[in-house]
Amino acid sequence: MDNARPLAGKHALVTGGARGIGAAIARQLLEAGARVSLVGRSESALAAAVAELRGCGDVDGFAADVAQGDSVKRAFDLARARFGSIDILVNNAGQAASAPFLKTDEAIWQQMLAVNLTGTFLCTREALPDMLAAKWGRVVNVASTAGLTGYGYVAAYCAAKHGVIGLTRSLALEVATKGITVNAVCPGYTETDIVKDAVANIVAKTGRTEEQAHAELAAGNPQKRLVQPIEVAGTVAWLCMPASGAMNGQSLAVAGGEVM
Repeated sequence: MDNARPLAGKHALVTGGARGIGAAIARQLLEAGARVSLVGRSESALAAAVAELRGCGDVDGFAADVAQGDSVKRAFDLARARFGSIDILVNNAGQAASAPFLKTDEAIWQQMLAVNLTGTFLCTREALPDMLAAKWGRVVNVASTAGLTGYGYVAAYCAAKHGVIGLTRSLALEVATKGITVNAVCPGYTETDIVKDAVANIVAKTGRTEEQAHAELAAGNPQKRLVQPIEVAGTVAWLCMPASGAMNGQSLAVAGGEVM
């Protein structure tokens, strides 16, 4: 194994890979030698990410809605045709919506489950046969500290992310003797589009300034700051390495000590 490129020869697929945490993960996997497929809903965002990352290695983008099984299958088949069977899957695609519980309608509830939980299930179901055939694989689910604890006004999101943790633990036991590991990474509030939306929501509903809204979100982190995408990406990349084979069924909080 090339110590400088420990993932050389591996094909990694990253959902939600066009921006934020997903793009940071893709960059680290490319630098470790993997061929990387980016999956996301926006073809223009995927094209921009591929153009930015191409200098790091072999990368391409494939449009899909992770909550739709047929869409997932089409994108994964195209990714296999481009780079071969899938060795590493990073389920990073996610969406957050906030509302008081009694104002959480069925549409919000179903959307949070569809994108965050069903999407993780569908993508894993599509990639797992490749890993079983190869007798090696890595599945990393980007969950959230909301999968480890409770937060007010995001009941649907918390429920979905708790589901992702449960799925992670269950599948990790099923494949423990197959050369495959399944783990979750749980970021706290991270400098991403989701947090930008949360800041805008706080500003709109409370009249606070953007700086005050940022400070409110950062206050729960003992380091009193927002997590950076590269910090989440570093943890995900480590779990994908051959040397992390004993890590299985774990949910690692990347949150400055907020959840212990």
